[in-house]
Amino acid sequence: MTVAKIGGVIAAVPTPFTENRTVDTDAFLEHGRWCLAKGCDLLNVLGTTGEANSLSFSQRRALMATAAKGLDGDRMMVGTGTPDLETTIALTRQAHELGYAAALILPPYYYKPVQEEGLFAWFAKVIQETAETPIAVYLYNFPQLTGIEFSPALAAKLIQLFPERIRGAKDSSGNLDYARQLAQIPGFAVFPSNEATLASAEKDNFAGCISATVNIDPQSSARLWKNQSDRATLDRVRHIRQAIAAHPLIPSVKYLVGKRTRNAIWNNLLPPNLKIAETERLDTLDAIAAELTSVA
Repeated sequence: MTVAKIGGVIAAVPTPFTENRTVDTDAFLEHGRWCLAKGCDLLNVLGTTGEANSLSFSQRRALMATAAKGLDGDRMMVGTGTPDLETTIALTRQAHELGYAAALILPPYYYKPVQEEGLFAWFAKVIQETAETPIAVYLYNFPQLTGIEFSPALAAKLIQLFPERIRGAKDSSGNLDYARQLAQIPGFAVFPSNEATLASAEKDNFAGCISATVNIDPQSSARLWKNQSDRATLDRVRHIRQAIAAHPLIPSVKYLVGKRTRNAIWNNLLPPNLKIAETERLDTLDAIAAELTSVA
C-alpha cells in the first residue's frame, strides 16, 4: 500500500460563517474553486485559517463532507488533529473515506511538557487505528499555538517506522533553519507557511508551501513555484504577505476574500477571533484589494 505524494502551492482556506455560526457552504465552495482555478495545487481545509479548533466534531465532519462533495478530494488535505485521540482517529478515518489526499494532524496540545515518547505513542496509535483507511499523514508544527515542536529526531523516527503513511509536515513556526533540518529527512516533505520560501524551495528541498495569504493572490505564488528565480514575482508575494501580516492574519485574509467576492459574510469569525474593527486602519488591506482588482 502506498499513498500519493503532494506538493506545490496549497492555500490554507478560511471558513465563511453566518451570524448564527453556521457554515455558508456556497461561499466556501466558490472560494475553493477560485483558488484552484487561479493556480493552487491543493487546498488545506480546516486548518488554523479555517478556524477548525473553534468548531465542534459534528461541524468539522459536515464541512469535510461538503468540501469533498463540491471539490476534488485529490486536491485537498484536511486538518484532523485534536487534543483527544478518539476524535482525531475518527476525523482521519473520515478524511480517507471522503477521498482527501492527506490529513494534517496537530500534536495533542493540552498536556505540557510532554515527553517525546508520549508524542510518538500518540501518533503511532493514530497510524495503527487508521490502518484500514490509510490516508497520508502530515505533521502540523505550530509551536506558537500548541506549545509543542516536533523534533527532527521524532519526525525521522515516525517516517522510518511508518514510511507508507507519514509523508511530511507543515511548519508554521517561521523558523527556516528548523524547516531545513526537517527537509533533510529522507522522504519527508516539508511545507513552510510562507509562500516567499517558494523562491528557495529547490535549494532548501521544500515540497511547496501551505499558506493563509495564498488565498489572496494564488496566481503569483503559482508563478513563483514554477519559476523560482522570478525576482519580480517574489517581490510581489512578499509585498502582499507583509501588508496582510500588519493585521491579525485570519480576519485580514477573510476581509480580503470578502472584498474579492463582495460578500460581507467573510467578515464573520468565531470567538475568540474577532472581526477587524471598523476603526482599525485598513488602508494597506484596501490598497491590496484595489491592486488585485485592477489586474484581475
